[in-house]
Amino acid sequence: MPVSNRLRLALPCVIAVLLAACGGGDAVRPTTPAPAQSVAAAKPKPVRIGLALGGGAAKGFAHIGVIKMLEANGITPHVVSGTSAGSVVGALYASGMDPFALQEKAVALDESSIRDVRLFSGGLVQGQALQDYVNAQVGNRPIQSLSKPFAAVTTWLETGKRSVFVRGNTGQAVRASSAVPGVFEPVRIGERSFVDGGVVSPVPVDAARQLGAEYVIAVDISSKASGTTPTHLLGVVNQSIAIMGQTLGKQELARADVVISPAVNDIGPADFEQRNAAILAGERAALAALPQIRKALAAERARRVAALAPKPVPKAEPECEKSWVGAINPFGKDCADD
Repeated sequence: MPVSNRLRLALPCVIAVLLAACGGGDAVRPTTPAPAQSVAAAKPKPVRIGLALGGGAAKGFAHIGVIKMLEANGITPHVVSGTSAGSVVGALYASGMDPFALQEKAVALDESSIRDVRLFSGGLVQGQALQDYVNAQVGNRPIQSLSKPFAAVTTWLETGKRSVFVRGNTGQAVRASSAVPGVFEPVRIGERSFVDGGVVSPVPVDAARQLGAEYVIAVDISSKASGTTPTHLLGVVNQSIAIMGQTLGKQELARADVVISPAVNDIGPADFEQRNAAILAGERAALAALPQIRKALAAERARRVAALAPKPVPKAEPECEKSWVGAINPFGKDCADD
């Protein structure tokens, strides 16, 4: 066979051998790149906001105005605590009522429907009517079944200690929290008697903290000494309780993150006809406090976002190259003594 023909036949074999040698004996196959995986940015835990509603009888309608303005601006409390009148509004709000439903209830409320005077007990208000009213509004649900965590603050009459109800009969707890001494009969629950929580905790900031609040908005509607003598029994009792609780109230208010104080000092504790004025005062006071609240919440959210950001990896120091002539780092560091 001619040499040229033999070369022609051998050429494919030579090419095959060369290819196999280049591939290291393994066939080369195209690889499909793995799909890119998106890593969702971690979201910071929301700030748990607490709303502490103070006592003040008919002035308590101001709480509704505060709640209206907060929610209208995207600030929704997660937990609610209430003392006296604040416990009434707080229980209804914690049950799931929105601010407009609260206002409708306030406008339609007939004072006589929650005032049951018993002559044989010295003309004191029994409080059963208030208990029944609250239970009807919350659908007869116990405190632990309400839509938001709720605490009603009372005073244990036998010891004078603060007692906080977070479970049990909602209406009964509100009744105990609202039992103004000398006006309402003390409320007997089990072996204990309870009266108005305003005696020991006029604005229940600490109760909101106990519910897990990280940022507490306190609403103070307590009576302030005006230099005049109240003209009716409820006014005298209400101002006396306010004076007794002033020192404790200041200490507890100092533990709030922000204090909203509606201008309701001219509204008497029994002036139910002033409910619309009280609601409006609550709206105005909350509106004035909004910049401070927004700034504080934004700062806390920013801090939490920063805490979740990935930390930069520190740059490793280059290792030294050692030789028989010494240890020299090409970057300039002499590490002969390492």
